[in-house]
Amino acid sequence: MNPDRRRLLAAALAGSAALIGLAACGRQAEATLVPAEADAATTCDLDGMLVADYPGPKAQLYYQGDATPHWCCDTVEMFNTLLKPEQAREIRAALVQDMGQADWEHPRGHWFDAKTGYYVFGSRRRGSMGPTVASFRLEADARAFIARDGGKLLRYAEVTPDMVDLSGGALHDGRM
Repeated sequence: MNPDRRRLLAAALAGSAALIGLAACGRQAEATLVPAEADAATTCDLDGMLVADYPGPKAQLYYQGDATPHWCCDTVEMFNTLLKPEQAREIRAALVQDMGQADWEHPRGHWFDAKTGYYVFGSRRRGSMGPTVASFRLEADARAFIARDGGKLLRYAEVTPDMVDLSGGALHDGRM
């Protein structure tokens, strides 16, 4: 092989290795995402409500290129945001709370990837906007919740936009 071809091949291989390294670095950064915790001043990005003032599971969304969490005071809001056809910003991570571990009235911690969860629709439990969707990391915890509080079990991929319509959520909240 002539020296010019050898240099060109070496440069191409080095460039490919660099691109592979950058891609792996991006995956590693995403894999090491550390969930944030809401404090007394954390507000919901959709409606400005104080996240810590309400019961039930919360969600945090991380958009591509933005390290700051965007808060949802309710999992219904999260699903509505993720499933809307006009959603233009790419989501790199959506986290919800495991209500098999977190305290319903004052949920803190126990975050996990929303796409891997089990969800209970139609239970007697209420969240920030009234009827909510309970999120669980484990199917057994979701089934135990259904036995106590009613509802129907769904996986993330089974949730449709019409199930998480936000029109009138406050109408069901007797505290408002």
